[in-house]
Amino acid sequence: MAHLPTASDPAVLLVLLPLPAGQAAPAPTLRHLQQHLGAAVRVLAIDEASHPAVVRSFGTPELPACVLMRQGVELWRQQGLPSPEALLATLHGVTPEPS
Repeated sequence: MAHLPTASDPAVLLVLLPLPAGQAAPAPTLRHLQQHLGAAVRVLAIDEASHPAVVRSFGTPELPACVLMRQGVELWRQQGLPSPEALLATLHGVTPEPS
């Protein structure tokens, strides 16, 4: 049976990174975001070296960039990696708490 998306499905924050192959994503920053956002938003890093077509599909003029999605709809976008505190404040304003 297929899973049907509901209003309580978490949004996904895609962090698009210009990482050379083999270089690790900024794990402490992403882990910090995930811990503070909890179940409302899933943080997912996508590096350009491993997934160039996916990164290009977002048409970002420069990397890194953050794109918040829910059920295939873009809710918010920002060039660069903002401080975790600023990003948390922004995301809490854009993503309602799951019901």
